[in-house]
Amino acid sequence: MRIENLGATITAEKATESVDIVELARKSDPKKNIKKLPRELRKEKINYSAEPSLYRRLLLRLKEDSQFQRSAVQLAFVLLCIWIGIEFYLFMQWGMSGGTAPYFERPPGVEGFLPISALMSLKHWILSGSLNNIHPSSVFILLAIIGASIALRKSFCSWLCPIGTLSESLWMLGKKIFKRNFTVWRWLDYPLRSLKYLLLYFFVNAIWQMDLFSLENFIYSPYNKVADIKMYLFFADISTFALWTIIILMVFSIFIKNFWCRFLCPYGALLGIAGWLSPLKITRNKSTCIDCELCTKACPSNIKVHKIGNLRKNSPTGRVWSDECMSCMLCVQACPAKNTLDVRVGARSKNAVPTWVYGTLVAGVFVAITGLAMLTGNWQNAISREEYQRRFQELDKPVYNHFRGDVPAYGPND
Repeated sequence: MRIENLGATITAEKATESVDIVELARKSDPKKNIKKLPRELRKEKINYSAEPSLYRRLLLRLKEDSQFQRSAVQLAFVLLCIWIGIEFYLFMQWGMSGGTAPYFERPPGVEGFLPISALMSLKHWILSGSLNNIHPSSVFILLAIIGASIALRKSFCSWLCPIGTLSESLWMLGKKIFKRNFTVWRWLDYPLRSLKYLLLYFFVNAIWQMDLFSLENFIYSPYNKVADIKMYLFFADISTFALWTIIILMVFSIFIKNFWCRFLCPYGALLGIAGWLSPLKITRNKSTCIDCELCTKACPSNIKVHKIGNLRKNSPTGRVWSDECMSCMLCVQACPAKNTLDVRVGARSKNAVPTWVYGTLVAGVFVAITGLAMLTGNWQNAISREEYQRRFQELDKPVYNHFRGDVPAYGPND
């Protein structure tokens, strides 16, 4: 009995000592006390190189290393976009050659780059009850992106979006070259961040004011039928002004993290709003947090992660509600304390969502919704090969132009 009591006393003393070390780390310099965290309170570091099997090592990293998994998903989606781009290039070669070049079918995935047409088609679907057959896949791609954001916050931006991947690569390159990235002053950051919401309001408001007749007039117009072709030609024969605009945006992205995504992307603004509805959020356990600020330093969106929940003194946890959070998991991976920063369904949830499950869900939601379009026959459009060939020869006609959503009058043979 005495031995059992002694064991209980030693266990209680160790627990008290662990809590005291956490408190000490808070009150003194947290950077110097991270290493003083006892082993039972510290995240276990996995030595991946110790696994002799390359296959098992790969699976282990995909399961335990959130950034390795995210990079794998990003790479897969970039390769998918490149594949779509090559297919569309070959389709364009056939069309511009007048049919003399080998025929390659147009890839429906290219409609993912037609967000305005997708928004119009979505509203048309809601008002009419029927999905148009001009750009049907664009609607499902839009729904997949919004659906992933409602379920998993703005995860599309940091896990799937090719522009987001490029933007992240640029600021990481800048940090490697210049040893740092620059942060916009707070008094300037808020006005600049509002620009993407103003752009979103401009597009949504314009579409909101369109009635069913106006929507159908645009959707079935000659211009909208070749909107993807016109987009290709815009970049294939890009103007000097547009080229320099892209170059300047890329240069800014080298010095400022996610410059385009943070300040100008209306898509990002929409997904940030949708992300507020997500039950899954980064959650901070204040009782085990040592305020080392490593999470805040790791966050590419400049969110003060180490301070979330501090204003709610009676709550043991805090959650990231910021519309800028992209669920990249950099803050979670940077946190050295066990059970302190993770993704949870609710503030009171005791079980964290494993990062490999989260990443799988990001890709899974997108694949499931776009796959549903394929299974239900709503992926390919109804424009025939012969019609495409005819329209390729007529691209210079005024009927293939538009002005802020207004298209020229067209007849049944156009």
